[in-house]
Amino acid sequence: MYDRIMVRFGELSTKGKNKKDFINLLRRNIQAKLISQFFHFEIETYYDHLYIVFFEEDPYLMIKELQEVSGIQALSLVTKVNKDINIIKETAFYLIENKKGETFKLIVKRADKSFPLRSEEIIRILAKEILSKTNLRVNVHKPDLPLNIEIRQEGAYLFFETFLGLGGLPLGSSGKVMMMLSGGIDSPVASYLLMKRGVSLEFIHFASPPYTSSGVITKIKDLVTTLLSFQDQIVLHIVPFTKLQEAIYEHADESYAITLMRRMMFRLSEKLAYKRKCLAVASGESLGQVSSQTLDSIKVINEVSNFPILRPLITYDKNDIINLAKRINTYEISIIPYEDCCTIFNPKNPKTKPRISEIMKFEEQFNYQELIAEALLNTEKIILKLEK
Repeated sequence: MYDRIMVRFGELSTKGKNKKDFINLLRRNIQAKLISQFFHFEIETYYDHLYIVFFEEDPYLMIKELQEVSGIQALSLVTKVNKDINIIKETAFYLIENKKGETFKLIVKRADKSFPLRSEEIIRILAKEILSKTNLRVNVHKPDLPLNIEIRQEGAYLFFETFLGLGGLPLGSSGKVMMMLSGGIDSPVASYLLMKRGVSLEFIHFASPPYTSSGVITKIKDLVTTLLSFQDQIVLHIVPFTKLQEAIYEHADESYAITLMRRMMFRLSEKLAYKRKCLAVASGESLGQVSSQTLDSIKVINEVSNFPILRPLITYDKNDIINLAKRINTYEISIIPYEDCCTIFNPKNPKTKPRISEIMKFEEQFNYQELIAEALLNTEKIILKLEK
C-alpha cells in the first residue's frame, strides 16, 4: 500500500536562510541512523519534507528508529502518485477499500496552489467515489479511516497514520557540550534533553576508587550505551577524583565538602571541555533538589568557571525526571545501587547557603591546582559506538 516514509521537519521550518544547512544535517543523521540496520532505501530531499523510499525494508521498524532522531517532528507512511485527479481518486479508493472501518474522513492539503482543483473540490470528487462504491459513512469528528491527501510540487501523497517524532533540532546543529554524568537518574535525562536540542555530547564521570567499585563504571558505560540511541558515537572521560576528595575532607569542614567537590568538578569539566573544543559544560542539577542545588550553592559553584553552564533540568520536578528516564530506558540502570563519588562521603549537615569567604579559606589549605592537573593527566578516554 505504501512506498515511502514522509518526514516532517517541524521547528526546522522556521530557520529561514539557514534551513538548507539544517535539512542537510538532518539527512546525514537519518542516513547514519538507518544504515546500521537497513540496506535498501533512498532519501529524497525537498524544501519542506524528506522522503525515505524503503523498497523491501520493514517501514514500521524504520519509523521506530527514526523516532529517536532529533529534528523530526512527525512521520507518515505514504503512497506517492502523479498529480492527476483520476489517479488520486483511484488510489484513495484502493487505500480505503483495503482498510477496516465503518466511517471515513478526507483531509486535503493543497500545498501546490497551481493544482487546478481546490481542496473542497478534491474532497467532493473523492468522497463521491467512496460513498458510491462502499458502505462507508462520513464522520468528520472521529472517523475510523482518516485519509490524508497532500498535493505538493513533486507529486500527490496519500496516507492514514502519523507517528510523532522526537522534535527539536538535528544533532550537531547546536555545537558540542561536556556533560557531567553521574550514576543517578537526572544526568542521563538532562543529556537526552540536550541531544534533542541538537547538542552533541561528550561525557565526564568522576570516579573515586577504592571508595567506589568498578561496578559504577560498568553502570556508567551502560547508561552511555543506552544514550547511543540518540547519538551514535559518544566519548566518555573517566576522571580519577579520589585524591581531590581526600584532600577536601582532610582540610575542609564536612558541611562544605559537597560544595567544594562541585567546584572541583566544574574546574575539571571546564578544562577538559576547552581541550575537547566544547562550547559549554552541562549538568543534571534541578533547583532545590539537594543542598548543592540551591541558588546560593549554584552561585558559589559557578564562580570557578568562565564557561557557559547548562542545566536542562533546573525547573523539573523529580517525578517528571523519573517519567522521562523511564521513557528513554535509563531509569532501570540508574537505580542500580552502586554508590558514586557524591554519595560515599555524604555529609550529615551540608551547607545550603555556603559563604564564599569560607570556601576560599578551605581551598587555600591545599594545592588543588596540582591535584586537578594530575587528575586530567590520568583521565581515561573511552569511545562507545552504536553497533552496526
